[in-house]
Amino acid sequence: MLTKEQLEKLEEQLTEEREVLAGKLAHQNPNVDFGDDVDAGDEEADEAEAFATVLGINQVEKEHLLDIEHALDKIRKGTYGKCEHCGQPISHEVLSVEPASRLCKTCKALA
Repeated sequence: MLTKEQLEKLEEQLTEEREVLAGKLAHQNPNVDFGDDVDAGDEEADEAEAFATVLGINQVEKEHLLDIEHALDKIRKGTYGKCEHCGQPISHEVLSVEPASRLCKTCKALA
């Protein structure tokens, strides 16, 4: 079971991480020209590859932002720190590494 101080610190950590991610995603510019020289196929391919990489990273960050929002919602509801698979408490050790964790250490190992 988490202490009040641990819970407050984790909530603060989640809130700060949410602000950083939201700000980062808000300032992303996915527009690319895919090469402005019709004879430069390599340039166009490189830009397309870079664009795909950025899109992939953005998607991971968006999913993490949703996980953070979910964790903050669970704090408000009083259900934070319980494994969504087995219902057992998630250790402070796990939550201090990943405050948005939905699973306990045992269930993470089985996943």
